[in-house]
Amino acid sequence: MPELPEVETTRLGLVPHLEGRQIKSVRLRRADLRWPIPREIKTLLPGQPILGLRRRAKYLLLDVPSGSALIHLGMSGCLRLVDQAQPIGRHDHVDLVLDSGQSIRFTDPRRFGCLLWQPLGQTHDLLRDLGPEPLTAECSGEYLFARSRQRTASVKTFLMDQGIVVGVGNIYAVETLFRAGIAPGRAAGRVSKARYSRLAEAIKTVLAEAIRSGGTTLRDFLHLDGMPGYFKQELLVYGREGQPCLACGRTLSGTRLGNRATVWCGHCQR
Repeated sequence: MPELPEVETTRLGLVPHLEGRQIKSVRLRRADLRWPIPREIKTLLPGQPILGLRRRAKYLLLDVPSGSALIHLGMSGCLRLVDQAQPIGRHDHVDLVLDSGQSIRFTDPRRFGCLLWQPLGQTHDLLRDLGPEPLTAECSGEYLFARSRQRTASVKTFLMDQGIVVGVGNIYAVETLFRAGIAPGRAAGRVSKARYSRLAEAIKTVLAEAIRSGGTTLRDFLHLDGMPGYFKQELLVYGREGQPCLACGRTLSGTRLGNRATVWCGHCQR
């Protein structure tokens, strides 16, 4: 599934091509993705100037004067910038045609993504209860500590709760907990404020590194026939169960928490 850094890379790749542009037309090749595509996408977007492209959690918001198109890439979706004449693929469900002669093409093989509408001045229900962005000052050790009190769920499950902080998916939760030296199965309420401060810094560092590593992704993204190649980061622990810890050399352990693969070092993480 595209995580926050992949979505941010998509946003960064598209923004330079949207500045000063207008949506000429909308081509819908099906009436729904995960949910029905609202009529506002077809009736309100055409003819509108693009004011910007924002990200909230793993959602993208394409802003126009009358509101915002709300996009989620789902499990396997992507947005690509293509020439209008490029042949349509089997899973190319939506084209937002620009006045530049190019289109933003939404490809979604599993159709778990969405294209919805957020009226001007309103917040869509999907965004209303989200926690703070992880790269902002609001996501601090003090904040995480305060939200974690009396919680018996694992700190990894706590960290992946989108109502606590957005965009920390499974891979990045595993990596940040390793960098902070916190065992993923420890109860969230039993982690000290000092350790949450280290965790908050690790979250910012890991996600910022992932976004920076999107340089080759951006080049692939702009290929007319290419799919975005997601990050090829050097992961310290995720996917390395049974291999030596890169910090201490001991064997990494693995289990499932919240039905998600979890790897950690029993020596480095407490």
